[in-house]
This record gives sequence, structure tokens and C-alpha cells, in this order.
Amino acid sequence: MMSGFPIPVSVLTGFLGAGKTTLLNRLLKDPALADTAVIINEFGEVAIDHLLVEQASDGIIQLSDGCLCCTVRGELVDTLADLVDRLQTGRIARLARVVVETTGLADPAPVLQSIMAHPALVQAFRLDGVITLVDAVNGNATLDAHVEAVKQAAVADRIVLSKADMVTDAGDLETLRARLRQINPGAELLDAGSSRTGVAALFDCGLYNPATKSADVRRWLGEAAHDHHHHHDGHEHGHNHGHYHSHGHRHDQRVRSYSLVHDGPVPFSAIEMFLDLLRSTHGEHLLRMKGVIELREDPSRPLVIHGVQKILHPPARLPAWPDGQRGTRLVLITLDMPEDYVRRLFAAFTNRPSVDTPDRAALENNPLAIAGR
Repeated sequence: MMSGFPIPVSVLTGFLGAGKTTLLNRLLKDPALADTAVIINEFGEVAIDHLLVEQASDGIIQLSDGCLCCTVRGELVDTLADLVDRLQTGRIARLARVVVETTGLADPAPVLQSIMAHPALVQAFRLDGVITLVDAVNGNATLDAHVEAVKQAAVADRIVLSKADMVTDAGDLETLRARLRQINPGAELLDAGSSRTGVAALFDCGLYNPATKSADVRRWLGEAAHDHHHHHDGHEHGHNHGHYHSHGHRHDQRVRSYSLVHDGPVPFSAIEMFLDLLRSTHGEHLLRMKGVIELREDPSRPLVIHGVQKILHPPARLPAWPDGQRGTRLVLITLDMPEDYVRRLFAAFTNRPSVDTPDRAALENNPLAIAGR
């Protein structure tokens, strides 16, 4: 691959009317996004400023009508592949970033999968992060009515509240903020109207912190945001990041965010088998997964994994432990997935014995031992 790859891709999502295009227009005026290609979808939304659309040759591209979910996923792949071709043939001088705006009704998972699962694209692009806009005026009602809106908030690295200045009841706004923190405690919660909510706050959500030029595991796993709102319980074998016992919010109750923690190295084969079983039995319910793993085969170089539903980004190795904290830390965001099953499966493969639970050998040698459906 040429230098400059992989290019970070940010996915901008949010329900209809949340203000994605307004935010995008504001961001694109920032010189920091000068070499950014924007893949826009117009379905049910106002298009980007005509001034920008007319500069299509500069890498601002609009998808034809239709949404970015399964039906036209191939078109997104084609568009990204075309960008790579333009770069390699010199038709685009430089491309620093890609922003994909999804439709308001879209489940962001297929967009993330199309980047992670394509063998060529995964060399050229890396998922930087998911930015989800939530309309402060209608946010509570939207979350109540549409599970897609809950999923958009659950998979976000950054949640941006728009139209907060139009909310007449401060209590409603605080309820919405608390609710979003419960759905996704690892995401940073920002206000669209704030001058601080600019390029620096919204982008560079990846493992590498551009300011320090080093890997920032706690920030990437969302632990820093979580600690900001809650006291860390420090439980060494996994802690829950938000068990939401809400009243009436039936969709929210279906989403769980929790950590699996194991002290000490684990064999690569054990982690591989755990992930394979988890994805084959409950892959559709695994909205997003991030993890840093200490491998028995090479404990000095952490393995980094990142998955969306059944798709796992090719695992990467860091040259060294960035924060001194070794062991295995997985953060899972799930929908309708039995947490107890996941924890028992993880315990079996990390050889933590517990009563009436099969160990790793029993699971590997006897498929009938897999319980938890």
C-alpha cells in the first residue's frame, strides 16, 4: 500500500431530523477537514451546501438515492474503492479522512461491516469512529419508538445532542442525557451548540491519540468517559457498565454495555475459540466489541480486536503496552444478548472454574455442552 493508508473513516449517524447535515456543513468550513471526502446520502434529508456539491471533483461524493444499509452496501464499497483508485492514479492529490453520513433510518452496523469485512478496503481504510446525533427536543420519544435510534446511540464513540437550546423543560433534557449515558456509558456526550464540539472533539476516536502519537487504550475502550460519570468498581473479573432498569423504556432495557476482564495472559487459541463461539451463537446481538488482549504467546505486544456483529476487523498488534495495565479487557455492547451466557463462556475459555459450568475442554470437545440460548 502507498503511504497515507489506512485512511480514517468516520460514520455520522442519527435519526431523521437530528441535524446531521447542519453539523456536517459547519464542520466542513473548518480548514482541518480540507482533505476530507464526504459520502452523503440525501434520502429524507437536506443536501450539503450546493457550493460543496459542485466541487465533486475534489472528492466530495454523493451516493444516488437510497439508503446506506444492506440494499446499497455495494455502492458504498464501490465509492470507497473509487476513492482509493483516484488517490493511486493521482486524480486526488491527498485524502486525509472520509466521512460517511448514513440515513436517519439506517442501522449503522452494515456501514461499519462494509469497511471492516472487505479484504481490499480494510487495507486502505480504518474505522475511526461513530458519531451519533440525537435531537434533544424529540430524543426521548424517538428512543421510545424506534429501536434503531437506541442502536445508533449504543454503537457511538461520540454522542452529540442537537437543538438543546430549543428544549423548554430542563428536566427533560437532563433525563435524556442520563438515559444516553445509561445506553452507552463509554461514549463522550457533547452539545452540538458548543464551540468545543468541533473537529478535534468529534474525530480521531481511534486507538491512537493524535496529540500524543501513542495508543490510548482507556480512551478507545470508553473507560475514561465511563469513569467520568461513575466510580469505577475495580472488580477484577469484569464489571458492568450500565444495567439499565428503566421505567417504560423497553428498547433501552435490551441494550447492555459491559466489560470482561481477565488478569494474566491467555492463549490465542482460547480467545479465537471464544470469539468464534460468541459470534456464531449470538453474533446478530453483538452490536460492537472492542478489546485489548495479553497473549500467552507474546505477552509484551497486546492484541487489539474490534468487531461489529459477526464481522471482526483483522486483529492488530501494538508494539508495547501503552498504559502499563496488562491482562485482557473486552468491552461489549449488546442487544438482547444473555450477559450471563457471555460471562460463563468467557470464564470457560480463560479457565476460571465455576460450579456447574463447562470448562474450555468440555466446550471444545463437546458442542452439546454449549448452553445459554
